[in-house]
Amino acid sequence: MKNLEGHVVIVTGGAAGIGGAITTVLTERGAKVIAVDINEEAGAEIEKTHPERIVFLKGDVSKESIAKEAVRIAVSKFGKLTGLVNNAHASRQKKLMDLTEDDWALSFGTGFNASLYFMKASYKELVKSKGAVVNFGSGAALEGQPLQASYAAAKEAIRGLSRVAANEWAEDGIRVNVVCPLALTEGVVNWKNEHPEQYEEVAKKTPLHRFGSPQEDIAPIVAFLLSNDSKYMTGQTVMADGGTVKLR
Repeated sequence: MKNLEGHVVIVTGGAAGIGGAITTVLTERGAKVIAVDINEEAGAEIEKTHPERIVFLKGDVSKESIAKEAVRIAVSKFGKLTGLVNNAHASRQKKLMDLTEDDWALSFGTGFNASLYFMKASYKELVKSKGAVVNFGSGAALEGQPLQASYAAAKEAIRGLSRVAANEWAEDGIRVNVVCPLALTEGVVNWKNEHPEQYEEVAKKTPLHRFGSPQEDIAPIVAFLLSNDSKYMTGQTVMADGGTVKLR
């Protein structure tokens, strides 16, 4: 399937985990990708898989200058920018009353602020290409999962920002959607190995009885939202979570 031939996409956190899976699937479907990540080793490895299609940019997504640099690279290297995937987000799990100012700054800096910076930096090029933005929300935020206050707050702020942008940017031909994944990432695999009973309990509560594969279940949904196959969708939150949360 080459439904992203001619597309040029920035993926934050694009070297490993869900972001790495997204970078891989997008390139397999014909896109060229600027993978932005702080993990230099993973970035070098993923760049080697498709050196003609992937450019790795080492950078802290909480810095606006990195967003501008990613857009500059997309245009200088590939001539345009057609898509943006705001996947990167770091946070610390603590009880609400134990969260420090630094904890809040980490989550909002790498999550909400980063999404905003990359959207603003990409806007002019996305107007030219009538492109698409895919931001990341979370079922943990929708359900108010304990120990996730800073993460949940930033994720819901991203969803609010996405809905406003979808309305404001529709007249420019830019679509903005949100994905909320439940994925078997490396961190979840470690948790599964350490706490198999807890993992099985969560998996059983999921209607499809499993966590999703980043490459087989999550990345294809992102690819769909970037492609012309979803050209009549904007402002939506897509739950890629095996049926756990059913939005109304």
